[in-house]
Amino acid sequence: MKPSTNRMLTRIKSVYMFIKENGTVTTQQIVDEFGITPRTIQRDLNVLVYNDLVKSPSRGKWTTTSKKVKIS
Repeated sequence: MKPSTNRMLTRIKSVYMFIKENGTVTTQQIVDEFGITPRTIQRDLNVLVYNDLVKSPSRGKWTTTSKKVKIS
């Protein structure tokens, strides 16, 4: 796996864990926590939404779904 792919997957996993640990969070809270651009965060969130791991109950807010996840 390319280092950039590995870095992206690690970041997406971290974003998921941040949301799971904090309940409902805003996009801005995620940006502030990880210090990366809103566009990058949006791409990461799109991956998580596509895999049914997070959902947006209202614009700009994120929470995890009830889908079971095994994190290694």
